[in-house]
Amino acid sequence: MADTINALPCLSFLLFLLCLSNHTVECRAPFACDAKNGLTRSLKFCRVNMPLHGRVRDLIGRLTLQEKIGLLVNNAAAVPRLGIQGYEWWSEALHGVSNVGPGTKFGGAFPGATSFPQVITTAASFNESLWEEIGRVVSDEARAMFNGGTAGLTYWSPNVNVFRDPRWGRGQETPGEDPVVAGKYAASYVRGLQGNSRFRLKVAACCKHYTAYDLDNWNGVDRYRFNAIVSKQDLEDTYDVPFKSCVVEGKVASVMCSYNQVNGKPTCADPTLLKNTIRGEWRLNGYIVSDCDSVKVLYENQHYTATPEEAAAATIKAGLDLDCGPFLAIHTENAVKGGLLNEEDVNMALANTITVQMRLGLFDGEPSAQPFGNLGPRDVCTPAHQQLALHAAQQGIVLLQNRGRTLPLSRTNLTVAAIGPNADVTVTMIGNYAGVACGYTTPLQGISRYAKTIHQSGCIDVACNGNQQFGMAEAAASQADATVLVMGLDQSIEAEFRDRKDLLLPGYQQELISRVARASRGPTILVLMSGGPIDVSFAKNDPRIDAILWAGYPGQAGGAAIADVLFGTTNPGGKLPMTWYPQDYLAKVPMTNMGMRADPSRGYPGRTYRFYKGPVVFPFGHGTSYTSFAHSLVQAPKEVAVPFTSLYALQNTTAARNSIRVSHANCEPLVLGVHIDVKNTGDMDGAHTLLVFSSPPEGKWSTNKKLIGFEKVHLVAGSEKRVKIDIPVCKHLSVVDRFGIRRLPIGKHDLHIGDLKHSISLQANLEEIKS
Repeated sequence: MADTINALPCLSFLLFLLCLSNHTVECRAPFACDAKNGLTRSLKFCRVNMPLHGRVRDLIGRLTLQEKIGLLVNNAAAVPRLGIQGYEWWSEALHGVSNVGPGTKFGGAFPGATSFPQVITTAASFNESLWEEIGRVVSDEARAMFNGGTAGLTYWSPNVNVFRDPRWGRGQETPGEDPVVAGKYAASYVRGLQGNSRFRLKVAACCKHYTAYDLDNWNGVDRYRFNAIVSKQDLEDTYDVPFKSCVVEGKVASVMCSYNQVNGKPTCADPTLLKNTIRGEWRLNGYIVSDCDSVKVLYENQHYTATPEEAAAATIKAGLDLDCGPFLAIHTENAVKGGLLNEEDVNMALANTITVQMRLGLFDGEPSAQPFGNLGPRDVCTPAHQQLALHAAQQGIVLLQNRGRTLPLSRTNLTVAAIGPNADVTVTMIGNYAGVACGYTTPLQGISRYAKTIHQSGCIDVACNGNQQFGMAEAAASQADATVLVMGLDQSIEAEFRDRKDLLLPGYQQELISRVARASRGPTILVLMSGGPIDVSFAKNDPRIDAILWAGYPGQAGGAAIADVLFGTTNPGGKLPMTWYPQDYLAKVPMTNMGMRADPSRGYPGRTYRFYKGPVVFPFGHGTSYTSFAHSLVQAPKEVAVPFTSLYALQNTTAARNSIRVSHANCEPLVLGVHIDVKNTGDMDGAHTLLVFSSPPEGKWSTNKKLIGFEKVHLVAGSEKRVKIDIPVCKHLSVVDRFGIRRLPIGKHDLHIGDLKHSISLQANLEEIKS
């Protein structure tokens, strides 16, 4: 048998020669378990009717130690004698198929892919169905490219870290500062990417970067050396929330551990985080991968172990299955031979990665005969996909201010001055971790579809290091009926490994805005592109600036979406997924301080809307519309009795101290159904985001309100719709104590829905206590 299988390399070479000599032979990449290949089709791991675990065990049992170690890294080595090709695990699909990782290449039949808005912009839509639909489209295009041999099937997206500090250069990649929003985004996008089969994966998604990672390079501290000191309380109720949702609700196939340490341990070498939490408590059905070169970093930069072999052993034993980078391929064999690691530990890691590959169909033979095998170039950059990119941008744009209903602009005989360094940009609109877009519509091009335009950049780029061109910009504004300033940031200001130094507009941008506003003959509208918040207090308070829009990084169709909002074809309905702080906030919050809660004794103001109560430029959830909406509460419970899981739980409950441990409560039936009537009371159709917040009983529990549910609803002018939001009590009305234990406070919980307030009394089930 071994002699027969060893003939595979010769056979592959002969097929290659045949392709060269006869152009009529179809030349395609070879694949594992080819039914036409008599050398491998009888192997047990190729039998699709066998139980999955049996196929995985059979394959691992056939591998030598050296072959196993070659599969522990992202560029997994081929095993020719078993007909197994090399595989590149690293592909990215943050907001469209990306070529950031080596697993994806554009060109030929696949010159580009649909580039959706950056995640922070899409998050502003607060639209779960949109998030899932984007994931579905991205996975269609990913599968099509895989079928064409230009992409893999494992995508290390989404990034679901909480946007804790407004300076973070990668905040743009995240769904914002709220852990509930981030968790719902994670689950929705992952479901879209992976498909709705419980077993088979369309593509394998990956939630990253676990955990408490949100500093790249600030004030001499970089992510490779940063030790994040995080309380059990903050870990449980903030940093881990999106990842738990991603695994438990989204059923993600992978989690990536981060570069940083948490409380003195590298995340990729911490069994409490990997084995105990991700795989043990949350029951991950998939693999755990390191951020790229993380294993090398914990040895060389953090000096966590004395030898590279100890680093290899520590990470694999902690629960790491795959190394992005060559470190494990180089040092694992000596770790095994030195007794630091058992071969069975390597087998366990491979079982997790190979299981995912089998769920993807990589060992099921002919790819074209499998589900999604019919997808090809015609399924990439389709009109429907590009229309969805436009809709996503439209839904994510936030109208921050609109004095005297300046917007929407008239569509009749208007001349518009389009000014600013971002007025005619393309690549800026797609942010980072992007691919090659299908095409672009710049803001200038979008506005030109509605009006005659005069264009002046004012600054050479967003750095805006000089004011030499300001006079031409002022002249353009003085000649136009309306002026649109498209300003803000780009990847030269905020990006991976590039945290911001401040929250102000760069260079002379503020001066340009103020001077153009003074010179403008008509209304002045400020449009901001950015991933993070900007302190534009000067513009908010300037009566000559009539309206302010935030577009984030709006994707390939961003210019069209901005113009549609400016001229009223689209009614803006986005809400800010992060707080916009004033510049002086930064002096009180070192980026290295991971604490979420305010500490007045130290002058520490806290972070995000959940814990910070100081002045803001614009608050989390802010966003206005061209129409108006009214809410009325129709139905919601006034009292909820919490049942217990057992007599033991009842006897050991903390109800006497005004709380019940969630682990002692029977949470399954505890779901609040809140029914709200929403009415469009204005004269324009529009979408409205219903945000439901709660605050716990007064006392030792924090009185800050937190988001517990949201719903997007579209209403034509004058119409009304009833919305039901289901709120799991144990998940959303619970609080976390300083020991990291989740509890349900007994007493009055207040729900806040716009201007509405409704109180719910949470009580222990006294009937159980009596019985």
